[in-house]
Amino acid sequence: MRIIIITGMSGSGKSTAVRALEDEGYYCIDNLPIRLFRPFVDLIHKSGETYKGIVLVADIRGREFLKGHEGAFQKIRTLGHSIEIFYFDASDETLIRRFSETRRRHPADEQCSVSDGIKIERERLAGLRRMATRIIDTSEFNVHQLKELILRIIRGEEAEEPLVIEVQSFGFRHGIPLESSIVMDVRFLPNPFFEPSLKAGSGLDDEVREFILDSPQTALFLDCFFPMLDMLVPAHRKEGKFYLTISIGCTGGRHRSVAIAEATAMHLRAAWPTVRITHRDIEKGQQ
Repeated sequence: MRIIIITGMSGSGKSTAVRALEDEGYYCIDNLPIRLFRPFVDLIHKSGETYKGIVLVADIRGREFLKGHEGAFQKIRTLGHSIEIFYFDASDETLIRRFSETRRRHPADEQCSVSDGIKIERERLAGLRRMATRIIDTSEFNVHQLKELILRIIRGEEAEEPLVIEVQSFGFRHGIPLESSIVMDVRFLPNPFFEPSLKAGSGLDDEVREFILDSPQTALFLDCFFPMLDMLVPAHRKEGKFYLTISIGCTGGRHRSVAIAEATAMHLRAAWPTVRITHRDIEKGQQ
């Protein structure tokens, strides 16, 4: 059987990966005591049930696991099963933000701060990280992107997938999108909001788009911005990125950011066919 061990940092997306694997037909179990690893694999193997494989989630919550994982893995391998170790990670800043959003305590030590807990966890999981067959950094992924990546990996489609670029417009008054890889502020461009005939429209309307794109200031900006993207996008792909989110923001997210995002997507599609575009705050911009 194919056996996947999901481990890594708390808050790095392990639960999202497990849900994706369950939907794909894997039998998943979380925080199983390490002494039960081999008996559990034997039980599933002899049950006659049909599964694509087994997923065992084990991390810092299982103190016993951190001490005996190497021996447990070896026992399973002697039965003829293959083991893959997926280690999930993210930057400290990303993990701290995710903990602050959920208001969870860090499992490393209930008495310590989140940042101290992350440091402790990294030290305790260092050996597992070195053993990992795959390290997955989720710092720049949202839930949907991470799920897609996991499914591509287990289906063996990873090498066939091109870079997916998402260009999105947004309004700074509504917050910067957290999944952003590149953020561009276009609030310095001429603003149709102050033109009575254009205020009610959006960057998708011809009149508004022409007002923005025909400006000499916009032309000068795009002459710099597009060549920068032509350099940055291949660099991200070379680093093994599967998703790149380019967020373009103006004040409300209805006029300037929308028009520039549309122009950016059109430019990128000439070289990158998998470009998506979304306008997060285009309706909010009316408020």
